[in-house]
Amino acid sequence: MQGFWLIMVDKAIPCVELEGVPFSCLGLAETGRYIVEAAKEGRGGWVVTPNVDIVRRIVRDALFKHLVSSADIFTPDGAPIVWAARLRGDKLAERVPGSDLFLSVCEKSARGGLPVALIGGNPGVAEAAAIILRDRYPLLEVAGSVCPEFGFEKDERQLTELDEFVRHSSARIVFVGLGSPKQEHLISRLRGIRSDIWWIGVGVTFSFVAGEMARAPKWMQVIGLEWLHRMVLEPRRLIRRYLIDDLPFALVMLLKAVIYRILR
Repeated sequence: MQGFWLIMVDKAIPCVELEGVPFSCLGLAETGRYIVEAAKEGRGGWVVTPNVDIVRRIVRDALFKHLVSSADIFTPDGAPIVWAARLRGDKLAERVPGSDLFLSVCEKSARGGLPVALIGGNPGVAEAAAIILRDRYPLLEVAGSVCPEFGFEKDERQLTELDEFVRHSSARIVFVGLGSPKQEHLISRLRGIRSDIWWIGVGVTFSFVAGEMARAPKWMQVIGLEWLHRMVLEPRRLIRRYLIDDLPFALVMLLKAVIYRILR
């Protein structure tokens, strides 16, 4: 592992470097426990859950790489990331998707008495997800949910309202579901207000939990085809991203992993 990443990532977490990103070797349950225990101790942090698209953005966009360089944990959301690491001879415990981490952390937060908050999603979706979370985990305290309006990132009034929400919130863990890179830009802004909060970007997760969008069947998740399910649901938005941008990048990443394994 090289560069500023080594300084930024919590040295207590074993990592595997892939495409310059230090992916955590912790599994899903271990990652959830780490976050909740750190929050109990009054320590905050930032979790980025890169899929292939986010890794591609980190590699090709220097400003985005700098933006996320201060994150504390990078979990392997995409199956090709785990495959590439294993082809290299490195051992990532398992895929740790943001959607699974969301539920794992909420369950552990309920047991640990840690309030959580939700920011993002389509109108009403964060609130609907919060209701479902309270039903599923009766001891969980949801300390508010906010759905910024479209274009909020260019509206100083809305940004100030989000600043105030965070400043006065009792939440110790905040999930931000805006998709990348909007959620990373917002987290980078808000985490400066409260150093005791854990921030986790979870993309479209609120829609999954609220039932607004169906997540891929488990078998598709296991064999790495969750992206295909998403593309079928949102073809106009995702066909270019997945087939033209991400698929070639993933194939090259896997090929580089094989070459690395042969030559080392």
